[in-house]
Amino acid sequence: MRVLALELGGTHVSCGAVEDRKLLESVRIEVDSRKNLAELLPDLQQVLHGLMARHPGAYAGLGFGFCGLVNTREGKVLSTNGKFSDATAIDLPAWAQDAFGLPMVLENDARMALLGEWRAGSARGCDDVVMITLGTGIGTAVLCGGRLLRGKHFQAGCLGGHFTVAPGGRLCSCGARGCFEAEASTYALANMSRAWPGFGTSSLAQEDSTEFETLFRSAEHGDAVAMEIREHCIQIWSACALSLVHAYDPELIVLGGGVMKNGYPLLRRLQAHVHEQAWTPWGKVQFRPAALGSNAALLGAEPLIEQQHAL
Repeated sequence: MRVLALELGGTHVSCGAVEDRKLLESVRIEVDSRKNLAELLPDLQQVLHGLMARHPGAYAGLGFGFCGLVNTREGKVLSTNGKFSDATAIDLPAWAQDAFGLPMVLENDARMALLGEWRAGSARGCDDVVMITLGTGIGTAVLCGGRLLRGKHFQAGCLGGHFTVAPGGRLCSCGARGCFEAEASTYALANMSRAWPGFGTSSLAQEDSTEFETLFRSAEHGDAVAMEIREHCIQIWSACALSLVHAYDPELIVLGGGVMKNGYPLLRRLQAHVHEQAWTPWGKVQFRPAALGSNAALLGAEPLIEQQHAL
């Protein structure tokens, strides 16, 4: 099966042509999610037409991964959390039909990335999987028996980063306080670090910006404040993984996102925490790093469309 794939994130959009677990070609464009999606659609149309021209053949559909809550059944964006705020009013299936003559399947971007890892990456061979993406926020997705978990209101599985870990804690972008994401994600890191006791004496105070790359580097060099913040984040991520194990009963957790690129043995720390504290009498949950990087959602378009056709 050959499909078009599109993944729209907060800072980028990736377009691709996919066939038989292979990415034939991809194009990445930097975008500003504060702008309207309607302004971006002509550019996306041009890029996707270019892919079809360079890789001619019969396409079965367009898989569209969006950075928000979506109604997969009706192809509607339900909530954007401030990104591409006009998206809820756009008829995306009609756009895809008019622009390409193809049916479109809309899905949350984290769920589509999990499908990609399941079809062609770290989750191959396992049908009960949780994926955690540690990056700007904390994204999650759940596969149960080889099917994506969506729920009646399409929120199931993809809001794991918004479970409460610190009641009354830091304000999250979702409006709640003390979410995993508010306590240990890239967008929260700078404010959290500045409020940390002793920050002014830390090498982090001399950095132009506080990213996990600089945090981990400073911690490796023995900066006491950086080590404390790193350990705090690891404890938050470990609690997140444990909560997701108890909530969704996976046999495998796939860890992805930019935080995983920092070289620290993060996967082993989270795995050890879960193995020590999880109530799983059947055995031990496996942990694997994501294998497909930024291409995961694009490769998830193929199984997404296949599953939709099977309904």
